[in-house]
Amino acid sequence: MTRADTLIHAGHIIPVVPRGEVLENHSLAITDDRISAILPRDQAQSVAAEQVLDLPGHALFPGFINSHGHAPMSLLRGYADDLALMPWLEEHIWPAEMQHVSAEFVRDGAELAIAEMLRGGTTCFSDMYFFPNVVAEATHHAGMRCQLSFPIFDFASAWGADSDDYISKGLALRDDLKHSELVQVVFGPHSPYTVNEAALGKVAMLAAELDLPIHIHLHETQQEIEDSIKAHGQRPLARLNELGLIGPRTQCVHMTSVEADEMALLAEVGAHVIHCPESNMKLGSGRCPVPALLGAGVNVALGTDSAASNNDLSLPGEMRSAALLAKLSEGDATALPAATVLEMATINGARAMGLQDQIGSLEVGKLADLVAVDFAQPETQPLYNPVSQLVYATDAAQLTHSWVGGKALMADRQLLSLDLDDVLTRANRWAQTIVSA
Repeated sequence: MTRADTLIHAGHIIPVVPRGEVLENHSLAITDDRISAILPRDQAQSVAAEQVLDLPGHALFPGFINSHGHAPMSLLRGYADDLALMPWLEEHIWPAEMQHVSAEFVRDGAELAIAEMLRGGTTCFSDMYFFPNVVAEATHHAGMRCQLSFPIFDFASAWGADSDDYISKGLALRDDLKHSELVQVVFGPHSPYTVNEAALGKVAMLAAELDLPIHIHLHETQQEIEDSIKAHGQRPLARLNELGLIGPRTQCVHMTSVEADEMALLAEVGAHVIHCPESNMKLGSGRCPVPALLGAGVNVALGTDSAASNNDLSLPGEMRSAALLAKLSEGDATALPAATVLEMATINGARAMGLQDQIGSLEVGKLADLVAVDFAQPETQPLYNPVSQLVYATDAAQLTHSWVGGKALMADRQLLSLDLDDVLTRANRWAQTIVSA
């Protein structure tokens, strides 16, 4: 090639595919919204580009994909810490949401979350929350990529009256956004214990007809499983499978208890698991058996959950926690290697969302969703293995640049599509409102 819109010279490129590969002193070219070339730097000298960026101490890698979260809940960060899941939800979070959630709350919380995620290297996120239309607006405004799983509950909220109402509004939103290049809308039944059986069956039928993913909290705690056996005579996964909800487009979030036959089922039907280690640890919910799931052939992606239960949206931190938790739990330092964890935070998230042909790795022809990390800092020197350094030693503060579809969204740690001071001012106003309620 001879021309490009943007040409980035980097010390290293970590493409993720093939696994563990690192390209030294290479350059990446972007034309329109796609990666148009990855080539040695000496060969890139012949490429004429409108913008040339020289990042000799940096590595380029595909933007992180945060495969599960509730972005607007960033306004409840630290609101009810050190509690188990159900008391946390029933006695604190749900009452606060009933009192405060509105379109304005969702907009301000989503923008706070998007700002944090962009500064942490995330370029695509999955979100489940009320007023998903407002989250879509915030996502488009910021230029980020998002999978919106519209929430479905039996109970009423500020956004919906009952399960039928949530489904109707969600499908209308899907119609509105069907031509969006940044946002895809999918089904988001909250969990087997908050959605009635008829509604779950309806979701299964509609998702099959429309070929849409289903994103659902599942096997989040042992109590959930015991309650399901008592009420239905089955574990939740088996029950949902009989209802037709478990298939190749299903994203099962948490899965802290999985038996061997359940792993075989997930692998057989091609369902995906979303691992949220820090949220699970903080709420004492349990541990997802990631090495066993991967060994069984199940695709496992990585998510942060909300800032109310984590308490951050940092994929660098989540990668490190996932790796160390697996090693400790298995008593095996090789249980979850760095290259595998990086896949969970990138290409595996893309696979879960059905976007693996577009994002999740740095390959010619894919969308130019990428991030630059500054390895020339005391925290990441000396540099022996860039993949290990990214997983075990890097924090969000070292992520300097990001692009989504070839458009720069952060440069030298400065957000280019959001007014960070305004975002923080609105977040602080909400804190005062919630505390004084």
